Amino acid sequence: MGFFDRLANVWKGFLSLWVSDIESRNPEAVYEAAIDERVRKHRDLKKAVSGIVYLRNKLSNELESKERELKEVMAQLPVAIEDGEDEVALVLIQKKDELTAQIESLSAELKKVSDQAEEAKSGLLAFQAEIEKLKREKEQMLAKKANAEARIQIQDTLDGLSTDADVKALDNVREHISKLQAEADIGSEIKGDSLDAKLAKIKEKAANSSARSQLEEMKRQMASRSAAAEGASGVKKSI
Repeated sequence: MGFFDRLANVWKGFLSLWVSDIESRNPEAVYEAAIDERVRKHRDLKKAVSGIVYLRNKLSNELESKERELKEVMAQLPVAIEDGEDEVALVLIQKKDELTAQIESLSAELKKVSDQAEEAKSGLLAFQAEIEKLKREKEQMLAKKANAEARIQIQDTLDGLSTDADVKALDNVREHISKLQAEADIGSEIKGDSLDAKLAKIKEKAANSSARSQLEEMKRQMASRSAAAEGASGVKKSI
């Protein structure tokens, strides 16, 4: 292989890769082009089928005409024989033979063309079904493509999130909550050492001391009265 042949092959390879890349990036356009091409072929095939159907119908009409003509000849032949018209009868017999041969030929040709027409119509219907199938495939594949692209986009978004940033954000939240908790705890801790708390304690102690003093005084008074009562009772007994 010469240099220019190899260069041509390389260029074809690059061109093929370039075309493949364009096709992969534009799947909808590729499907549309394929569908349009099949629609065009379907239109051409339909014309061909219509030609076959036209020929079949033409042969069928010719066959019917020949059969009617033969029927007329067969009806005329006995009359000619009965009337003694031998020359006419001979002409009618020749015409009968010709019509019979033509009818056989037309029948064979009509059967052949009819079979071709049925086969062509089946192919036309199958081709139409292929076009419809390709249209459905296009919608399905484009839906799959859109779904895959959406999933990839979501995955790329998730992959783009920084794990370090997430951890730092969580640490900041934890630290903030811990500081709030410490602030609440220190409030409880210093509550007992505040001036108001100390005054409250002093007032409570003073109240308790005053109550206890009153209690002791009341006990002494009661003891004095009891002693005085006992002394008076002893004097009365001695008298």
